[in-house]
Amino acid sequence: MLTNKKILLGVSGGIAAYKACALTSKLVQQGAEVKVVMTEGSTAFVQPLTFQALSRNPVYTDAFDEKNPQKVAHIDLADWADLVILAPATANLLGKVANGLADDMLSTTLLATTAPVYVAPAMNVHMYDHPAVKENLQTLEQYGYRFIEPGDGYLACGYVGKGRLEEPENIIRVIEKDFFKQQPLKGKKILITAGPTIESVDAVRYFTNRSSGKMGYALAEVSKELGAEVTLISGPVELKQVSGVETIYTTSAEEMYQAVMDHYSFQDIIIKAAAVADYRPKESLKDKLKKKEGDLSIEMERTQDILKTLGESKTSQYLVGFAAETSDLVHYGKEKLVKKNLDLIAINDISEPTSGFKSDENAVHLITNDGKEKVIPTASKKQISEEILLFISEQLKGERL
Repeated sequence: MLTNKKILLGVSGGIAAYKACALTSKLVQQGAEVKVVMTEGSTAFVQPLTFQALSRNPVYTDAFDEKNPQKVAHIDLADWADLVILAPATANLLGKVANGLADDMLSTTLLATTAPVYVAPAMNVHMYDHPAVKENLQTLEQYGYRFIEPGDGYLACGYVGKGRLEEPENIIRVIEKDFFKQQPLKGKKILITAGPTIESVDAVRYFTNRSSGKMGYALAEVSKELGAEVTLISGPVELKQVSGVETIYTTSAEEMYQAVMDHYSFQDIIIKAAAVADYRPKESLKDKLKKKEGDLSIEMERTQDILKTLGESKTSQYLVGFAAETSDLVHYGKEKLVKKNLDLIAINDISEPTSGFKSDENAVHLITNDGKEKVIPTASKKQISEEILLFISEQLKGERL
């Protein structure tokens, strides 16, 4: 479940910092990408080079060491993380974060992140039982922080009691169990189309469009994270294959049509995010078309309308279409929703530079066939995908939004 997760590991200054080395290694083995932020105190127990070698990423120790002048490091890290783990979390760190203090790299990053934060405390048994520490823990719980309780046993200080940092295997197990509970699409089969199609003119030339496939690939990645069994039918793109997702590569509209029709009947949800050509050359030449004097006309014919066919053929499938528009977004979106017999339409304005085909961001207006609407403002395509898929999940459960 941690494959491709971006995990920020915060290590504070306790003897249990050595266990954070094993935790880093095990997270990487699980397929996660790990970046480590260390407090000054933690570097007295473990050298940053150790975490760099285990994570294969730079280690952050100084809030004023800006490794990339194009970015503010603690904000960039805060935005990058899918989740944050504090292990070990000392009494000092808990006190700072609970009271909004930000005087080093780790505490400033924690104040800036909106990712889920998992706290694994480690300290002397009497420190853990101190009223101030208890109050700080309660405050952080109210903020939404999630806790991985310390274990009972022999402590480095010589005491026996509660305060040992939980073992790395158990920390991972708790997080995975939490993710399992948060997988609203578990057991669902989802078919997603992505990218452009290419329609050949001759041995050299072809018609295509500006679709990058980024939206469809983000939907596939998030669907997998939310527990779904995902089939991605992709046109020609320059994107890395999504881990754990069955990917079927196609080139033309006809190939994509055949692939979709071969798989759609087994699906619970179908999301057609691909930009499929509406027309193709009536004749595709095997040899290169030679240049001649005067103008050239190429006779075009309609391709199969994949979305319309799905709308006519669907039984129990939840069908989602995308409408890439440049004007009158809602009007054309609603028209497509009805015409193609969709359950949900996601409309986006491709004339906006932040939500065009090649952009890493998008903004969509969702409309259901029973009149529910949701506007999702500009965000990364992964964040947009999460919003869309959670919206679909709620629709399938029949809950009011």
